[in-house]
Amino acid sequence: MSWLPHVDLPVAEDGNGRFLPMMIGIMVFLATLAMAGALAVENVVDSWNRDVTGTLTIQIMPAEGTPEESERVTSARLEQALGLLRAESSVADAQAIPVPRLRALMEPWLGSAELVADLPMPRLIDVTLREDKPIDLGDLAKRLADAVPGATLDDHRLWLSKLVGLAEGLGTLARVVVLLVTLATAVAVVQATRSGLATHRPAIEVLHLIGAQDDYIARQFATRAMLLGLAGGLLGLLLALPAILLVGWLSSDIEGGFVPKVTLTLAHWMLLLCLPLAASAVAMITTRVTVLRTLARML
Repeated sequence: MSWLPHVDLPVAEDGNGRFLPMMIGIMVFLATLAMAGALAVENVVDSWNRDVTGTLTIQIMPAEGTPEESERVTSARLEQALGLLRAESSVADAQAIPVPRLRALMEPWLGSAELVADLPMPRLIDVTLREDKPIDLGDLAKRLADAVPGATLDDHRLWLSKLVGLAEGLGTLARVVVLLVTLATAVAVVQATRSGLATHRPAIEVLHLIGAQDDYIARQFATRAMLLGLAGGLLGLLLALPAILLVGWLSSDIEGGFVPKVTLTLAHWMLLLCLPLAASAVAMITTRVTVLRTLARML
């Protein structure tokens, strides 16, 4: 390959110029997808924690009777629940969610606005808890149920902990994949380097006879491996980026808020762009160490 630097060994003839970029490109492609998944999951978990941690939802079921009577009784129960919650020292704020917003939230699941408007709507209260004051949720739920008929407490942490556990497990799995890909890359580079050393053993022996040091020979192999690794890493990254953008676009097209939007920050993109450099560094260091150890036994 003409873009590779000049070296005293005929390394361009050992086939690694075709094998290493292709192999490292595949590894970087897989590592980019896995790391992007881990970072996206981390964003989702952070978003859930910001939106849900320290909050509660109180639901008040609509009262029985005619629509007018049901609305009047339900509104009275709502005010009663608000008064009880605002009197709690552990509650920072309690606000009733307006009916129009409730209907807008229900519309994607139940159909047209006219149909939703005809249905009796439960009333919801969004509660924000104080961080510096503990609260007994079981006691609060019991007092709410006793004081306000049809009132129930929804602690988001009960279901959020399961979702967070699943998301963190997926993130850990993605990081393990990145580690395994890195190890596989190093093993492949070691094998390719040993093959190249065996191929060029006569030339290496000649260089030693005229005074070349092991470090000089290792530097030639390592420099070439670094450039080949960088070329393969850039190829793998270019193949992975469209796949990441496609997944992000597909997730943004899901309605109803059931699946959070999958996004990456600028720092995350910069980290992904560094993967070809990391692959190049792994190839260079692995090659250098392998050459030095092999030469110590060979000569």
